[in-house]
Amino acid sequence: MSAGTMNRRATLRALGAFAAVAATGRALAAEVSLDAIKSRGTLVVAVYRDMPPFDDKGKGIDVDVASALAESLGVKLSLMPFQADEDMNDDLRNMVWKGHYLGFGPADVMLHVPVAAPLMEANPQVRIFAPYWRDRVMIARRIDQLPHLETLAQLNGKSVAVPGQTLAGWLMIGADGGAYKQQLTTTFKDGVEAAQALKRGEFAAAAGLQSELESVLGGDPRFVITPLPTLSNSRDGWAVGLAVKKDAGELATALQGAVDGLIADKRMQEIFSKGNVAWRPA
Repeated sequence: MSAGTMNRRATLRALGAFAAVAATGRALAAEVSLDAIKSRGTLVVAVYRDMPPFDDKGKGIDVDVASALAESLGVKLSLMPFQADEDMNDDLRNMVWKGHYLGFGPADVMLHVPVAAPLMEANPQVRIFAPYWRDRVMIARRIDQLPHLETLAQLNGKSVAVPGQTLAGWLMIGADGGAYKQQLTTTFKDGVEAAQALKRGEFAAAAGLQSELESVLGGDPRFVITPLPTLSNSRDGWAVGLAVKKDAGELATALQGAVDGLIADKRMQEIFSKGNVAWRPA
C-alpha cells in the first residue's frame, strides 16, 4: 500500500525540492553490498517524504529509524526522501532496484514497505523483510460527544473529519453503502490534519491511520482511538518493514539484526514514543 497517491505532475513538482540530495544518493548507492556500504561509510536510506509522523520536514519516526540503522552498521546516514508515486510497485522500482527515470535512486534500503506476500510476488527484484510497525485504519472521537461507538450508525448527526484521498477516506465514504457521506468533511490531506481539526473542537470524530491519530491525540484523555466498527477488513492492518535488492542478502541479514536489536533494547519503542505513538509489535 502506497503512502499516499500522487499524480505524476505533483510528483515532478516535488522532486525539484530534493534533486541535489537525490543525485548524491544515487552515486552513493551504486553498490549495495554490505562491504561496499561500510567501505564508503554511508547507508543511503529512502523514506517517504511528507508523511507525518514518519517524516515531517525531515524529522520523524522513519528518519530516526533510518539513523539508528546506519548507526547499527557503524556508518553515517544519507537520507533519500521521496514522494510517493502512483503505487507501491513504482516506489520499489524507483527506490530499490532500478532508480527513477529523473535520475535519482536507488537507495541501499527503503523504509515503510508493506510486508505482504502479494507485494513480494509482484516484485521479484526486491527482498522485503524486518517488519517494525503495524498500522491500521482507526477512528478517534471526543468522549463527551461520542462516549460509545459500537457501530458506525452511532455517528449519525455527528460531523466527522476524513482524509478523502486515503484508505481511511475510502472506507468511510463507502461504509454502509455511503450512508455517512453527508456527515464527512473529506478535504484533509491525511489523518494528522483530520486529528488536528478534531482536537480544535471542530468535529466529533476523525478517521485516519492509527499512527497519524495517535501522534496528535495520544495521551489526551478527552479522546479515544479505536478500530472502525463493523469494518473488519481494516482491523488487523498491515505490517511495514524494509526492502533491499533481491541479491543483497548480506545487507538484509545485517539490517534484520539491526531492527531486532532496536526492538530488543527498547530503542524502537523510544523512537515511536518520541513521535507520540505507542509502538506495538508488527
